[in-house]
Amino acid sequence: MPPKPKITRDMVIDAAFEVARKTGAENINARTVSKKLNCSTQPIMYHFATIEELKRATYEKSNWFHSEYLMNISEEKEGVMLGIGLNYIRFAVEEQNLFRFLFQSGFAIENSLPEMINSKELIPVLSAMQNEMNINIEQTKEVFITLALFVHGYASIIANNSLEYDEQLVTTHLRRVYTGAVFAIQEEIK
Repeated sequence: MPPKPKITRDMVIDAAFEVARKTGAENINARTVSKKLNCSTQPIMYHFATIEELKRATYEKSNWFHSEYLMNISEEKEGVMLGIGLNYIRFAVEEQNLFRFLFQSGFAIENSLPEMINSKELIPVLSAMQNEMNINIEQTKEVFITLALFVHGYASIIANNSLEYDEQLVTTHLRRVYTGAVFAIQEEIK
């Protein structure tokens, strides 16, 4: 008889990620993950002492997935910042369960805007913005905060089924906010 396939830690995280993605992170448990892997619950509990620990590992994978999604800008003509902002909102449209897990579940490591703005995960986004706007990093962070508050609000409303997504309207609003934030920074520099 052939040996049973070994269930790895990464396989468990990938299965939990799919559960979170399809039905929501609140449905991550040993039973749903083992069903996804077509195995008993034993391998899940072997790799993770608690479901909370599995959810944290799944959160990290979801955060990585989100970062990759944000930086995959398809329309360079709009500019990096507008592309990232639109991708953030599109993520809320296309990946509602992951969006809620990342931003509305209490699993985020950062507890404040200053913690978020200084997190290592944000470095690629801030660097891309800074290069596009040709301003210093502190000014870039100010523009980012303005945009982040606007974009997150839009995305949250959409992710919670309270607003229909209209890309043209969202693009117009985002362009206005971006232009206003950059203008305000330029006025402060003068």
